[in-house]
Amino acid sequence: MQKRLLISEVEKALPRIDPVFLNSPQFFQEPLSEALGCRLLLKIETLNPVRSFKGRGADLIVSNAIENELMCASAGNFGQAMAYACRKANKKLSVYASTKANPLKLDRMKSMGAELILFGDDFDSAKAEAKSTAAKMKIRFVEDALDLETLTGAATIALELLRVKEQIDILLVPLGNGALLNGVARIFKVYSPHTRIIAVQAKGAPAMVESWKERKIRIHDQINTIADGIGVRIPIAQALEDMEGLVDEAYLVEEETIIESMKLIHRHAGLVAEPSAVVGLAALLENKGVFENQSVATIITGGNLTEVQMNVWL
Repeated sequence: MQKRLLISEVEKALPRIDPVFLNSPQFFQEPLSEALGCRLLLKIETLNPVRSFKGRGADLIVSNAIENELMCASAGNFGQAMAYACRKANKKLSVYASTKANPLKLDRMKSMGAELILFGDDFDSAKAEAKSTAAKMKIRFVEDALDLETLTGAATIALELLRVKEQIDILLVPLGNGALLNGVARIFKVYSPHTRIIAVQAKGAPAMVESWKERKIRIHDQINTIADGIGVRIPIAQALEDMEGLVDEAYLVEEETIIESMKLIHRHAGLVAEPSAVVGLAALLENKGVFENQSVATIITGGNLTEVQMNVWL
């Protein structure tokens, strides 16, 4: 099957992305490896101005955009990344978010100059309203995981991971709308086909995993997870098509394990990671036998927690 993300475009994108988002730390974490019974490689995407991997794709979108005004919807991290890129490019940005979105992420979007509109009880409700408004106002709507630059930006993470000298047997990737998974997996399937790609979602928001496994779109009326960054009710059809042939397995993890994983990485690696960022670790905890004595990598995708959340979860 011909894939819409071309490897050549990913390589061309590297010099176009703001260096502040590139070459993020990656290392084998020995204490965590001992605790989990495998050789664990962490790729840390939290040490940048928006504390998440989303800056890579957002920077590409805005640098390519001919429009002076853009609109998007976000659970928080993509909106921050778009706000950062638009401020740098002197473009106007409107972001739709849920009324229940992380207040720290909302404040950061506003502080970077985005117009913030709160709508609905979850991300998908906010996105539907944003798309409708953008169409009426004739403003370009940027959609994470549908706009190709979001995959291209995420794919640069894989190019960096492949610089590791040791073979990676398994790569655990958080799955939300699919930009990260589809970008990273596309590169690995070409340059490291022996690496097993495993997608991970929260059990309280399983729509993408269910849709991939059943090969048809599964929509949920509601979600129930603290992992807001990957809390998807309504899958993007194109993202599911992109996943074809790239994913070897998919896991759903419990809320309690997500919290335990946040504590583990804080204690052993000194990192503050948000729930969505540690679902790969949660999959390791819940399926230790599967990964025993193997070289396993996971991407710590974001670190935006409020002070209250840190006090409660860490």
